[in-house]
Amino acid sequence: MLQTSGLTRRFGGLVAVDDVDFSLGDELCSLIGPNGAGKTTFFNLLTGALEPSDGTIEFRRDDEWLDITNASPHETASLGIHRSYQLTNIFPTSSVFENVRVAAQAADSGRRSFWRNVNHFERYREEAYDILERVGLAEHAETPANALSHGAKRQLEVAIALAGDPDVLLLDEPNAGVSSESVGDIIDLIEDVAGDHAVLLVEHNMDVVMQVSDRIVVLNQGAVIADDEPESVRNDPAVQEAYLGGYTPGDLAEGST
Repeated sequence: MLQTSGLTRRFGGLVAVDDVDFSLGDELCSLIGPNGAGKTTFFNLLTGALEPSDGTIEFRRDDEWLDITNASPHETASLGIHRSYQLTNIFPTSSVFENVRVAAQAADSGRRSFWRNVNHFERYREEAYDILERVGLAEHAETPANALSHGAKRQLEVAIALAGDPDVLLLDEPNAGVSSESVGDIIDLIEDVAGDHAVLLVEHNMDVVMQVSDRIVVLNQGAVIADDEPESVRNDPAVQEAYLGGYTPGDLAEGST
């Protein structure tokens, strides 16, 4: 569904993403690695926020592979690649409903009518309410987004990413800053959306990663050092040395390492 070949990004003498060959199918794949490994840069390359120094990015649409190496964020989103962000990225003073309704309207291919009276767009309203129901925020539809708990804001981020029914979701640390009481809700949401979307997840909480992932890719210094099912990655000596260290299962509330 999404693949890269030799994908590289340099910042001066620093190689942030180093000759990465990667493919994402109909699965939930987690991307892990130490801080500075290149995970967010890789996300930014996939979504057009950064241009590669070398390599290609391709996206499969209707059984055809499209070269999106130089596509803009607007173009990648319109094709069906949506993302959430490590830092919450919402309209804080707008209602929860309006955040999702605007995202649904913006994602529509007929965006030329974007500024018409919103009451003319009943289908965007219906889509927004359906998404809020799915992510567990329907009862907060009229609540200003900045009044939500941090965990609920992360749910809203996922709701915004779901607007327009994308094919691929890139979730950047959806558990960042979430209280231990809310981690279970975020896990349930991740597993739910992975049921009908391809998902690439960046997450530091290793218990979450091991629980939800079909496959794990490990980056270190911008390069892939492992790509396998969770148990194999956990037992990989190179991954242990570079990242997992003394990780042992059992603490879902544990944050970044």
